[in-house]
Amino acid sequence: MYPQARKHKRTLTLVAGIFAIWGTLWISRQYLVSSESAKLEWQMNSKPSFDPSLLQKSSFDWSSVPFEYPPGELIPLPTGRGPQLPTIQARFRGSETSRDKKTREERRLEVKRIFLDDWKAYKKYAWMKDSLMPISGGSRDQFSGWAATLVDSLDSLWIMGLREEFDEAVIAVAGLDFGRAASPRVNTFETNIRYLGGLLAAYDLSKREVLLVKAIELGDLLSTAFNTKNRMPVDFIDFESAKTGQGLTVESIVVSASPGTLSLEMTRLSQLTGDSKYYDAIARVMNVFYQGQNQTSLPGLWPTYVSMSSGDVTTGNKFTLAGNSDSLYEYLPKEYALLGGREPKYEAMSKAFLETAKNELLFRPMIPDNEPILIASSAGVSSEGRVDLDEETEHLACYLGGVYALSGKLFDNPQYTKIGTKLTLGCVYGYRSFPTGIMPERLNMVACESFQDCEWDEERFDEEKKKRPEWSSHLPLGFTTAKDPRYLLRPEAIESVFVLYRITGKRVWQELGWKMFTAVVNGSRTGLGSHASVQDVTRAAEKLPQEDYMESFWLAETLKYFYLLFSAPDIISLDDYVLNTEAHPFLRIK
Repeated sequence: MYPQARKHKRTLTLVAGIFAIWGTLWISRQYLVSSESAKLEWQMNSKPSFDPSLLQKSSFDWSSVPFEYPPGELIPLPTGRGPQLPTIQARFRGSETSRDKKTREERRLEVKRIFLDDWKAYKKYAWMKDSLMPISGGSRDQFSGWAATLVDSLDSLWIMGLREEFDEAVIAVAGLDFGRAASPRVNTFETNIRYLGGLLAAYDLSKREVLLVKAIELGDLLSTAFNTKNRMPVDFIDFESAKTGQGLTVESIVVSASPGTLSLEMTRLSQLTGDSKYYDAIARVMNVFYQGQNQTSLPGLWPTYVSMSSGDVTTGNKFTLAGNSDSLYEYLPKEYALLGGREPKYEAMSKAFLETAKNELLFRPMIPDNEPILIASSAGVSSEGRVDLDEETEHLACYLGGVYALSGKLFDNPQYTKIGTKLTLGCVYGYRSFPTGIMPERLNMVACESFQDCEWDEERFDEEKKKRPEWSSHLPLGFTTAKDPRYLLRPEAIESVFVLYRITGKRVWQELGWKMFTAVVNGSRTGLGSHASVQDVTRAAEKLPQEDYMESFWLAETLKYFYLLFSAPDIISLDDYVLNTEAHPFLRIK
């Protein structure tokens, strides 16, 4: 080839390469600009209107407390290059027809409408109070009086594109005084998941500095919970004693979820501030759980009740994956993801719990149509080491399907994802089996011999139901009790349905979720246009009996998960965010 021709060919190649790069960048830019996530961010974050002069610092400076028991040398927040973590969400691009999109959008807007009805009721009857009484129009302050429903709902407002309501709520947050409380004792667990979690997530989404300022104030308050001889946290902070710096006394026995559900929030606060003192506090706690995990009578799991005063997380023979222990287990793989895989002990703890739970506490229930679903149970361990299932589950245990499915992707274990699918279908079965279309708070079923060998046996069912004094003839076949027939507006089942949809990309999860939504909304609606806890979902009635109470998590979690189920999948992508146990999304560090 002549030199001139060779030069001409190189020029053409260079030009073609430039056009290819430009084309790729243009397509990427168009995708980013047109993505629903980018549109939402522009709508909610462009030209923030907050006036900094509206910020009111709390009447007490919690950062000035002279600890009687300071931490000493801090455990540093893990930094540096972490492992490449697997992708969690399914590939959705181009998978939705125009008809499917229309249906999805209609459902998304209906969830938003219901949320707005409840928000307006809260604003009218309970503004700046912890919770709404949705039948009488009253209010309650059971979480220290810092407007729990408002703070818990901040990120829901942002996610739903409610700019005016969000801006108004941010102004309200700016005036919160964490130097005063409505009660003499502050619940460490609830303050952490609802308040601190709500502030951190809303900051991650909106970047409103006032939210981080308030999160730091609250983080410093919560730090006093660790001002104890062994640096283990108290369950309840004595508010006035904590201000003096006097060491607090750790309760002798607490539920394991309480100290085990502080890691995500305190870690995220350290990531945002660069101050390791928050991470240090929870790292010491989780080291105790790590060291004791394989020393219990059911290695891999911790007993329901633990003693943080003595650092004993091994003694005890009662184990559960549901209430009192649930979020301890939930936070293990999530903390691993939030830290970007930089602390391997969370992977080890996650796998140990997932394996033991699979082998010992999950069962396939015997049901008439022989569906291959799974249920999470509790158990006792005898002195001989025999594990005795109580064949009982709770709505609270329905988070577990999502945790298994997430772990399956995070740890590249398809078996976990399959287990998560069957656990989630088990909770969906609990919803569709009852005449109201809603799963009760607590129930019993009959466990099959194995996950595989499970044929319906009506004679055996009749024998088993006679052993349960709570059995009633109105219960559907397959259920030997509904010990607690209430529905408390809980989110755990729809949480797992949402996670399974985002992981698999299968529309069937949206269809299942929509049936759950219509049942829950219709059964819990009050005369004020809001929604209340239901006292009995096991019997059909034109008007279900209700309790005059609306948990803040109805707006913070339940309706948020329903909304996200019908949102574009790039809104709060599971590859970008970790959601805490109150559904507050924290930005992942990659």
